[in-house]
Amino acid sequence: MSNFATDYQITQLTNPRIDILKKLAKDKHNENKKYFDKLKKKPPKNLDYVMQELHEAEFKKTDCLTCANCCKNTGPLFTSADIERIAKHFKQKPQQFIEQYLRIDEDNDYVLQSVPCTFLDAENYCMIYDVRPKACREFPHTDRNKFYQISNLTLKNVAICPAAYNIVEEMKKRLPL
Repeated sequence: MSNFATDYQITQLTNPRIDILKKLAKDKHNENKKYFDKLKKKPPKNLDYVMQELHEAEFKKTDCLTCANCCKNTGPLFTSADIERIAKHFKQKPQQFIEQYLRIDEDNDYVLQSVPCTFLDAENYCMIYDVRPKACREFPHTDRNKFYQISNLTLKNVAICPAAYNIVEEMKKRLPL
């Protein structure tokens, strides 16, 4: 008898099988949560180095344009700097940009009015790529310093991003706790 997660390793799913990513992430959620809880208590000294290495290796083989699941299913936070930069790109005043594209969420942050992202085209290209929000530039945040501090965000991102899923799975092998 075969095991669903073993038969369909996410590295083979980066596309087009994004449809089972959510189930794989859900199946691993408790295991990942326990792992990150331990990681927070005692992060390995080489954690950031290992994460940078894993992130770079994964993104050498990952083509985000074949997926764009992050743009289709989530929206970034927009900082004041993001709003200023993107409004300038559109030759708008920041308030005009806000009124046209953004809303304030329950955490009092500026986010898109709706998803999928307004700026995602039919071929998965970002129409504002050069001026995109910081949250988009840094997604899935797997190469961030003090990575252990964003475990709750990472737990969410593994259900959205095949690369994040792969990085976390590899991280658990490289840094067993």
